[in-house]
Amino acid sequence: MNPLAEELNRALKGTVISDLLSDFGKRFYFPKGIVAQSGEAKKQAHNINATIGIATAEGDPMYLPVIRETVSGLEPKQIFPYAPTAGVPRLRELWKAEMAAKNPGLAGKETSLPVVVSGLTHGIAVLADLFADAGDQVILPDMFWGNYRLIFQERNQAVLSPFPFFAAGGGLNLEALKQRCAENRGGKALLLLNFPNNPTGYSPSRAEAAALVDLLAAEAKAGTRLLVICDDAYFGLFYEEETYTQSLFAELADLHENILAVKVDGATKEELVWGFRLGFLTFAGRGLTAAHYEALVQKVTGAVRSSISNSNQLTQNLMLLALESEQHQEQKQQAFDIIQARYRKVREIVTNLDAPLEALPFNSGYFMTFRVIGKSAEALRKKLLAEHGVGTISIQDKYLRVAYSSVDLDRLEELYAAISKAAREL
Repeated sequence: MNPLAEELNRALKGTVISDLLSDFGKRFYFPKGIVAQSGEAKKQAHNINATIGIATAEGDPMYLPVIRETVSGLEPKQIFPYAPTAGVPRLRELWKAEMAAKNPGLAGKETSLPVVVSGLTHGIAVLADLFADAGDQVILPDMFWGNYRLIFQERNQAVLSPFPFFAAGGGLNLEALKQRCAENRGGKALLLLNFPNNPTGYSPSRAEAAALVDLLAAEAKAGTRLLVICDDAYFGLFYEEETYTQSLFAELADLHENILAVKVDGATKEELVWGFRLGFLTFAGRGLTAAHYEALVQKVTGAVRSSISNSNQLTQNLMLLALESEQHQEQKQQAFDIIQARYRKVREIVTNLDAPLEALPFNSGYFMTFRVIGKSAEALRKKLLAEHGVGTISIQDKYLRVAYSSVDLDRLEELYAAISKAAREL
């Protein structure tokens, strides 16, 4: 094992991080190679810097004017050079401040400085590498984003262990989750929670969130070492008063020494910049110190370096420009109001829908999902496409996901009328 990895492992010894790391995670480190040496030179090479492999002219990056002319508001050094492997420092600091502002439950709790990743998919893949060995169990709802299977099961050979997301009477099936957790009692478990949920568009109520936190605290007290991944891709898109509107990361940040919480979030949906591929990884755990976080961040940064080298400089600085704008919050609220209006309209429509379809609980995010009663969801999807020119997503041949976020308000009646008609005719 590389001495740098051994040094980081010694720094983490005795913590839940050390117990949770995969073989990959134990082996990883951020090398003191070109990137690290270039970082030192950037601070100290006051005469000539001949370290980093970019082309410069009189100290500034060279560029093609045809590209430069398309980007306004940023200097060439904010567009063309490589970004630091862990991300633009000012953006990392500002994202942490924004996270604290949006999650008052984090007040007084220490977290790592967010590490920039190339979108949430990349962030989850980094976590899978660092924490999931072949055969490790990943607990998650049975209603989950399909890419989790590719990342954890196919790439890392972990075992997906789904539990029924909804209880018979509606709402989160906390008893099923408790049973799954109990299967790993005293050992190691990875728990993946995605709220607002894709594909259902459901987030827990305040009471459900409190019960979920109590459940995890009890498991941790029973000796289970838990990595709890909070996939907050759709964070902030909450439409009902009784919904818990913070990330569970805020509650888990210092809940128990046996829990390592990680918040995977990003600009993708929160800031309406899907193609920017800009996400963040932030860690927290009771009893962890700044030195522990720094050691873990070094491992994360090494994983980023070994996979994509660094995230996009241009998109990071565009996001930074937006976050520092006085109009940022007002414009975000305007976008939220548009999507919330679509949610309200869909809620009204599905309440009176005459078709062999059952709307699963939904209260947030981009989606809602139907259970197709007694018929094939895939057949319904194909019928909608062929006869109505309507695109939807079938899941497990039992469910039909509808992304109302991508449909204008004045076309929602048409959309759901087509779904209802096609379902009746199947």
